[in-house]
Amino acid sequence: MTDSSSTIQRSVTVPVSPAAAFELFTGRFGDFKPREHNLLGTPITETVFEPRIGGSIIDRADDGTECRWARILAFEPPHRVVFSWDIGPTWQIETDHERCSEVEISFTADGPSSTLVAVEHRHLDRHGPGWESVRQGVAGDGGWPLYLARYRELTTSR
Repeated sequence: MTDSSSTIQRSVTVPVSPAAAFELFTGRFGDFKPREHNLLGTPITETVFEPRIGGSIIDRADDGTECRWARILAFEPPHRVVFSWDIGPTWQIETDHERCSEVEISFTADGPSSTLVAVEHRHLDRHGPGWESVRQGVAGDGGWPLYLARYRELTTSR
């Protein structure tokens, strides 16, 4: 990756089948998404990944408020899922869908009992001025590397 790249890629190998990896990623997204990644004014009690095209990824707070920060664009179990990243450079919800990036997660068998889970976060430049801060956030230690490390822990502890 170069500094000017508007796409980042990260991956992890997990010790489960592609079908199990896909189900854990989409079904238990809230178990590995850091709760401190919060755009709400109060603590998150759950994160829900709606498993269908047109669904959302939603953070719900203990006071009942919700933050829909992603839209499910493709849902193809057990191979891939694509969702929008509707969080702009100021770390607020972006309502203009033309100014949102995309995240594709693919699940590929890597031997008889493991899966390569690859993240491609692309079109980061769509966020407009300041898009580099989004790239830095999602590529840095607190972004996709953290999500994938926590996800891998989840797959090994089940």
